Amino acid sequence: MASDGNKKQFWKRNTAKVPGNIQHVYGAQHPPFDPLLHANLMKAGNRPPSTSTPGKPKKATTFQEFESITSDAWDVADDDDELLAMAAQNLNIEVVMETANKVIENHSKLQEQRQQQMDKTTEPDEKDGGEVQEEEEEEPEEVAEMTTDLTFTSDVLPHSDHRLVKSHSEAPVGSPKEVGGEYVALHRQQSLPHRPVIPLVARMADQNTSGTPAMTEREASRLDKFKQVLAGPNTDLDELRKLSWSGIPRQVRPITWKLLSGYLPANAERRESTLQRKRQEYFGFIEQYYDSRNDEHHQDTYRQIHIDIPRMSPECLVLQPKVTEIFERILFIWAIRHPASGYVQGINDLVTPFFVVYVFEYIEEEVENFNVSILQEEVLRNIEADSFWCMSKLLDGIQDNYTFAQPGIQRKVKALEELVSRIDETVHRHMQQYEVEYLQFAFRWMNNLLMRELPLRCTIRLWDTYQAEPEGFSHFHLYVCAAFLVRWQKDILEEKDFQGLMILLQNLPTMHWGNEEVSVLLAEAYRLKFAFADAPNHYKR
Repeated sequence: MASDGNKKQFWKRNTAKVPGNIQHVYGAQHPPFDPLLHANLMKAGNRPPSTSTPGKPKKATTFQEFESITSDAWDVADDDDELLAMAAQNLNIEVVMETANKVIENHSKLQEQRQQQMDKTTEPDEKDGGEVQEEEEEEPEEVAEMTTDLTFTSDVLPHSDHRLVKSHSEAPVGSPKEVGGEYVALHRQQSLPHRPVIPLVARMADQNTSGTPAMTEREASRLDKFKQVLAGPNTDLDELRKLSWSGIPRQVRPITWKLLSGYLPANAERRESTLQRKRQEYFGFIEQYYDSRNDEHHQDTYRQIHIDIPRMSPECLVLQPKVTEIFERILFIWAIRHPASGYVQGINDLVTPFFVVYVFEYIEEEVENFNVSILQEEVLRNIEADSFWCMSKLLDGIQDNYTFAQPGIQRKVKALEELVSRIDETVHRHMQQYEVEYLQFAFRWMNNLLMRELPLRCTIRLWDTYQAEPEGFSHFHLYVCAAFLVRWQKDILEEKDFQGLMILLQNLPTMHWGNEEVSVLLAEAYRLKFAFADAPNHYKR
């Protein structure tokens, strides 16, 4: 393991966080690293290594050395989804494990079928072989490198599926496969100083997250089920959670999130008065506290919030002056009202999903390309207050993640290490061999709820399940993190040094993930939860 001195240095910088003394989150980068946008890096991976070695930087062997040279930049089948959601309501371990296994098995079969279809379509006819070869030779080098392979390292993803790809975007849902030295070169790159602006909706794999394409019959049926549950005088929250576990249609996501978070009452007649009262209360806080942001004992907190907001994603959205002002008010008021933790870097990310979902309530355009300032002032005030209260409800359940020394994160990272050591000893021992401590990468996973590892569309889909799941953000998240780590087993085992492992774990290629990948991740997490949650000693040695 790393030396005691390195451990102390790391814990000092990452866990002893107090209001007004904000520490950064190691390796923070958002959006997730997208190899397809950096063809020049792929080309660099094919260049022969230079024969001259003088001045060659020393390879990092400890986290302290690595941190000093690394820049901190900030659909699966509906039947399977519904089966898993039904199993989620039944605590019978055999039912849940069988259902989750079925989801994963179906996913694997689907990938095999797609691989076979792709193999057939890529085999040139014998009589046309010469022509095909000639065409390939004429293909520009840059295009050839960009299109060499669009498959996962372990799974083949669909190149075209009308159920998963937006009508206005034909981009495939997938990630570059390891191709010779190109993939290794990509993972060796440090966090880029700039973060490419990636349209949230342009590559949407989850039709429910944004946009309004024509719905399939099954999607229309699911939407009707939600509307029926929501239409009653008293919403059955248990039934709503059951429906929401496998994803919430975009049209009803705002009202559903407000209900599941506990912000709105189940009684329909009380909702309007509750909204009015809570919105007035929030803006009362603004009048009471916001002017104190320039006071000596609050200015450090406000300055850190002001610095962190431009690092958030989607950049096109948060850099709009109106949105920046809204986020600054939300975060500052929350910090003032929660002195036990104050503002801690990472909390700022948790505003974005709520804000984006509640903007969807009023527009049909892509959020990133939409000028929020053209919305009526009253509408913006409503979105701001609703986002504040729902974020507050979320943080109420995980506030020990952000109090002094962040004990919640420490416990969860330790539990993650123990869990992974039981479910995938090979990965665990590999990281031990190269002195990678879980806190060095999983701190961010717990602090930001994987928001720095996944595209925003995947975060929104993940939060559908988190809000439907009991203690989703505080408890179920641990099992999602474990499933997420083991998902990259092949890539992890191929890295043979500390620096390579850290670069990989902080730049996992999830940019093109969509609904299918999230659904499989949730199925794996559910298997782990019901195997270990009720018997925590099972993952202790």
